[in-house]
Amino acid sequence: MLLTTTGRRSGKPHTVGLQYEQIDGQYWVGAADGTRADWYRNIMATPAVALQVGNKNISATADVVNDTERIAAYLAYRLKKRPLMLRLILRLDGARGRITPDTLREYATRIRVVVITPVVSQ
Repeated sequence: MLLTTTGRRSGKPHTVGLQYEQIDGQYWVGAADGTRADWYRNIMATPAVALQVGNKNISATADVVNDTERIAAYLAYRLKKRPLMLRLILRLDGARGRITPDTLREYATRIRVVVITPVVSQ
């Protein structure tokens, strides 16, 4: 997915490629850098965003998820859907041993997740 945000200082469009999961018509993205990610900071200032997913261009609104349990549930979903990738991410970030719900909850405290909802035209 290509996510285009509005620069919080410049006001200009900024586009970044991100991994995502589409869940119930929404696009979920994780910010491994947490609040340091520029795209995340831009969303905090201006939640209106644009997405390009494949050949579709989508206007949307982004909402930050702050609930650790909800973030852990998203991580559990990703672990089930993409186990090799998420295990690698967790290992690179210091997780050792078996990946448990406690491992996911602990990791959830260090990242941020954004849920992007397409704007429905009236």
